[in-house]
Amino acid sequence: MDNDETLLKVENLKTYYGKIAALNGISFEVKQGRIITLLGSNGAGKSTTLRTISGITKSSAGKVTFCGEEITNKPAHEIVKRGLIHLPEGRHIFKDLTVMENLELGAYTLKDAHERKRRLNKVFERFPILAVRSKQQGGTLSGGEQQMLAIGRGLMLEPKLLLMDEPSMGIAPLIVRDITNIVKSLNKEGTTILLVEQNAKMALGLADYGYVLDTGNIVLEGKGHELLDDEKVIKAYLGG
Repeated sequence: MDNDETLLKVENLKTYYGKIAALNGISFEVKQGRIITLLGSNGAGKSTTLRTISGITKSSAGKVTFCGEEITNKPAHEIVKRGLIHLPEGRHIFKDLTVMENLELGAYTLKDAHERKRRLNKVFERFPILAVRSKQQGGTLSGGEQQMLAIGRGLMLEPKLLLMDEPSMGIAPLIVRDITNIVKSLNKEGTTILLVEQNAKMALGLADYGYVLDTGNIVLEGKGHELLDDEKVIKAYLGG
């Protein structure tokens, strides 16, 4: 956690949807072993930032560097192989496939069957309910269980960096606490996390550092606990 190495660096990133600018040249970095959060209202550019980093959406300008290597606009599957995993908003599990099949697909780039089995067991240790439901179709799980499945699938590649987009969305408040604890424990075990979360109090409570986005621009940044006490943040995102 004390490592100051920059794992991800985003420089002057611009992304357009047609002629509409979603990102206006944003720059930020993610240090190794930290939890970094992106805050902002709907349409601020948070999800676009994650999608552009992970190669799902193409940028029109700027630079993304991961582990010292430029990955700007590389194909998403190549970025995944480098250890950068994106858990999209809405979970996007394969609802017609079983829990086991979903998890196995998470390790599709891993050829070593023994290693795949080890990682599967590790996911089942973290989420025992997934072991119980391993033969059920993903679509029959509750919202919280589907989120656990989405996280478990991402963990099958033992990511260096996990991009998490709205992990608490559509989940009962009691389960949100579980998701919070999962994020904490993943980070404690060494996974660096870039978190987009509508629940600003939860996000800033977890984050070492945060950036506030507004209409495609970073308008504020600071340590998580400092932003929690910032009047502008309280007024805009914490119902103050």
